[in-house]
Amino acid sequence: MPSPQGRPEPPYRRIVAEIRSRILSGALRPGERAPSIRQIARQWGVAVATATRVMAVLRDEGLVEPRVGAGTVVSARTDRRRPPGPDPRRTDRPADTSRRELGREHVLRTAIAIADAEGLGAVSMRRLAAELGVGPMSLYRHVAGKDELVVLMADAAFGEPELPVPGPEGWRAKLELVSRRQWELCRRHLWLPRVVSFTRPLPAPNMMAHTEWTLRALDGLGLPMETRYRQALSLPALVVTIGLSLAEEVEAEQETGMTLDRWRLEQRNRSGDLLNSGRFPLLAAVPGDVGSDIDGLFEYSLALHLDGFAALVAGRTPP
Repeated sequence: MPSPQGRPEPPYRRIVAEIRSRILSGALRPGERAPSIRQIARQWGVAVATATRVMAVLRDEGLVEPRVGAGTVVSARTDRRRPPGPDPRRTDRPADTSRRELGREHVLRTAIAIADAEGLGAVSMRRLAAELGVGPMSLYRHVAGKDELVVLMADAAFGEPELPVPGPEGWRAKLELVSRRQWELCRRHLWLPRVVSFTRPLPAPNMMAHTEWTLRALDGLGLPMETRYRQALSLPALVVTIGLSLAEEVEAEQETGMTLDRWRLEQRNRSGDLLNSGRFPLLAAVPGDVGSDIDGLFEYSLALHLDGFAALVAGRTPP
């Protein structure tokens, strides 16, 4: 069904509507198991990322809920008389949760879990409070608002990997290590690249520790601090830029239900006449899977960057 703007409706919305209809009609009753992410992906022929988004929307609407030992089930709070949408009466909170004292670490980990599953846009003080089973005002004892929450989330994420001291032998091995640890973070937390700024760096000690570690990795090379600092910025900038591409690809897969390999195959089929025309012989010779290998792009870019930096170091080092 086309959207008001004339674009096809994203597949996840159609699937949500079908499952919602089954729940509200009583075909799926409270307490019964809801379709799993794998079942949704298989039944509707969509990517796992799309199926994950379907479950997130159903959970937000209060139609399904996790249950220990049973997986995701139809919520016992489902009211079939109300129209689909978030239930303002929903609290998701056991009777004694409002008296439970929260710790900042628990708040941050819960916010990170929401962002990992549904994107940074899903994180709000109200949503976080509902997930924790507390009133929204109780969160303000730990964070001043969403802006500070996002900074603390990013800093907590950068605190996850260990940066060994002194680290491997040689500056190149050290820079490879810190770059790959940061790439792992970008893969684990797809929202993270959108938070990192190099012109307006966040006051975040764990992120600053990564920069300090990188600067220390360049000790003894005879480089001025200005050059060392630019290297400590340009290297993670490379990681974050490719991390943004990865995040955008996952979002596109969620919106369309189409994997990157399938999208490229369709585009290649559509552009077959152009590629076979002889006008673009070099593009026609490119293997079809090169552009979809984002990990390969990261490794290539990292190696090329460090090769260039090695040339700079060699030019400043006396023979």
